[in-house]
Amino acid sequence: MKVESASSRLEAAFTFAELMAAVVIVAMLLLLAQLSLFSRLGRSTFRAQVNELVSTLQMAASAAAESKDRYEVIIDLTGQKYMLRQINSSDLSEIFEEDIIAENELSENCFVAYIEFDDEDWTNEGVAKFRAGHSGWQYGGKIVLLDQAERVYSIVVNRLNRIVTLKEGDVQLLKTRAEDEISL
Repeated sequence: MKVESASSRLEAAFTFAELMAAVVIVAMLLLLAQLSLFSRLGRSTFRAQVNELVSTLQMAASAAAESKDRYEVIIDLTGQKYMLRQINSSDLSEIFEEDIIAENELSENCFVAYIEFDDEDWTNEGVAKFRAGHSGWQYGGKIVLLDQAERVYSIVVNRLNRIVTLKEGDVQLLKTRAEDEISL
């Protein structure tokens, strides 16, 4: 019969405690990595959605510049979705399935708060439309978005040069008013 000494039992207990401490440390590191990964995925989802909306606006401006066709990006603030369509009818309220080029819904990570046009008109409900023709955008403006942490971003649609940019914060639009103009 083999007799275990007190020191060998102490060594076995110490080894088990070391093993448990190592497992706890590894589990904590995995938890931190997982939280970091989910945080990055949430941000990239917001970025991906915003970049897709910017690309849709740029596609409308580019397609209109290269042809005599008109295009329209319709943003539904109530439904948090948008679509790009080619305008083929004189009745702008009528949307035909064959005119729709792209449609997309925004997730809870990306929320359109309001839209302001460069003529000082704005909305935070219903639909807003950005129309592009061969000579450029009918109206410029900004689309103000919130991410999941409620940080503010603005997509700026520049009527003068057709450039669409994403900027952090709620940017001010350049406005021209009649009383600011100099008469010669």
